[in-house]
Amino acid sequence: MICLYDTARRAVVPFEPGPVVSLYVCGITPYDAAHLGHAAVYLTFDVLQRRLADLGHELRCVRNVTDVDDDILRKARQLGVHYLDLAAQEMARFDGDMAALGLLPVFSEPRATSAIPEILSIVGTLLDAGHAYCSNGGVYFDVTTFARFGQVSHLPADTMSQLAAERGGNPGDPAKRHPLDFVLWQPSAPGEPSWESRWGPGRPGWHVECSALAMRELGPTVDLHGGGSDLVFPHHECEAAQSEAVTGTTFARHWLHVGMVGLDGTKMSKSLGNLVFVGDLLERHEPAAVRLALLAHHYRSDWDWTEADLSEATSRLQRWRSAAAQSLAGRGDSDPTGAALHAVRRHLDDDLDCPAALITLDELAGQGIPVTAGAALLGITL
Repeated sequence: MICLYDTARRAVVPFEPGPVVSLYVCGITPYDAAHLGHAAVYLTFDVLQRRLADLGHELRCVRNVTDVDDDILRKARQLGVHYLDLAAQEMARFDGDMAALGLLPVFSEPRATSAIPEILSIVGTLLDAGHAYCSNGGVYFDVTTFARFGQVSHLPADTMSQLAAERGGNPGDPAKRHPLDFVLWQPSAPGEPSWESRWGPGRPGWHVECSALAMRELGPTVDLHGGGSDLVFPHHECEAAQSEAVTGTTFARHWLHVGMVGLDGTKMSKSLGNLVFVGDLLERHEPAAVRLALLAHHYRSDWDWTEADLSEATSRLQRWRSAAAQSLAGRGDSDPTGAALHAVRRHLDDDLDCPAALITLDELAGQGIPVTAGAALLGITL
């Protein structure tokens, strides 16, 4: 049995899906290259998928593409290009970087702009049910109508307001009835893409895009939903509220969030410009070493990237390969019990404890035991 930390339940609990596992991970807004924070999130879900497949499950992992929102529209205007052309360019670069890191292909990678009909249906249903209201040309979700608002983050209202202000939620918007109400539909500024709706032309809010895509691709309830820990509030809180207000059922059975990667004590983000890009690292280092450097940190931890991470990962990779080469050179099968694979399975089942798995493989390799099978389960080819 695999056990994972559930953000909503605030505990490590058994993850017990059926034969087919539905996973939804929030993808990128493709207006710049992928950085290590992105890689850490998607690598976590990749390792989870590998262990679930190892357990015999069939996987349905959806990773969306936010190809219409404030950030991508702003960057497209700066560059003087169409926003969808920018998205296509950056998605090609992102997919190449993730493939180089050895990530498994996802089941589906749908774009927000492909879900406008589903978004319109959700917003209309929320309006008709009294969970939303029209104001100043936009449509807002009324959080006071949903008693479980806060079920994912468990944050006090003042902290929610602070985070909303930091993450684009604009709690001071005078068009809102309540500071934590959030945008479902907004008027488009001149030159921005716009779609017709019965409450006026405009474009979708961020949160409703993921609800529409998750439910269209995977149904009203997903087994596991997640992303970076910066998405717990407001994105995932709002997503859960609007989805459950529409369906009347649980949106996600399990919430999994990945810690932030920093540089010099500050979280990496495009807005701050303190980024280490995956593509730049791959030009100078073997992909397996970059992957190992990320796996050396527990997925729930916040941590700072340093070049020492890559140095240690490169040395680790050499030690493992040396043990495998010695075995192939005539020592025979020196791991008849499958110790490496069993150890990795045991550690992954304990809340995806990749750092502990790496340490155990180090110990086995130090004894001259090949760790090829265990490394393979982590996505590392020796």
